[in-house]
Amino acid sequence: MSAETDGRSIRPIVPDDAGEVLTLQRAAFVSEALIYDAADMPPLTQTLDELRAELEDNLGCVALTDGRIVGSVRARVDGDLLLIGRIAIAPDQQGAGIGTALLAAVEERGRTAGAREAELFTGSLSEANLRLYEREGYVESERVPHDDGTFQVFLRKQLG
Repeated sequence: MSAETDGRSIRPIVPDDAGEVLTLQRAAFVSEALIYDAADMPPLTQTLDELRAELEDNLGCVALTDGRIVGSVRARVDGDLLLIGRIAIAPDQQGAGIGTALLAAVEERGRTAGAREAELFTGSLSEANLRLYEREGYVESERVPHDDGTFQVFLRKQLG
């Protein structure tokens, strides 16, 4: 699976992507850390070894522009549920449709692996993320309160 358009392509994520994905992830999640005043969020504290191990058996994808990884998403199947996480888009590439393309690609990989529904989550203050997920057909399924007055918002989508 690799689609290419105008120097952009999407392909499955592999363990060898770990270093570049970790750099991208940290750059992308700084804005989230600022929103929540939380420099210790897992995407910012994950180690290279942890990420490399996570990518060993993962259905995620990376988006590349002229060979540079500009977006990534991770996913795994649990029964018939595709669990999507850590969508990260390079700050200078946000708003260019990369998140939408990555979601479509990872949903297709999930369907192929037998998933019938996808689930992802974000924080209640992450308005751009919520707009993207709702625009792509995700519906809020649960809100889990945090001590700081915010919520972890879970959203689901049928993959039919």
